[in-house]
Amino acid sequence: MDPITGLTRGGVEWVPQFVLELDGAKCIGCGRCYKVCPRDVFDLVEREEDELDDDLDDDNMMVMTIANGLDCIGCGSCARVCPKGCHTHGPAAVTA
Repeated sequence: MDPITGLTRGGVEWVPQFVLELDGAKCIGCGRCYKVCPRDVFDLVEREEDELDDDLDDDNMMVMTIANGLDCIGCGSCARVCPKGCHTHGPAAVTA
């Protein structure tokens, strides 16, 4: 299958990179990806019990998760603002 492609305003072909995964172990719950996302793809949730460390303070009790991954438009803004590199992106294939 071919990846979904688009065109820039200048007419150059562009392959959007959609969010595929978010590494909750690396996430510090800063909310930057949530704030920059134009499509409400992310949600802030409490960390799972098995993810909690004794040395975590109250600020690290929350973590981002992908709530509406199919709403991602492939802009990559979330990855550019993430200080920990938590996001994994890739092209989406056209389905017949």
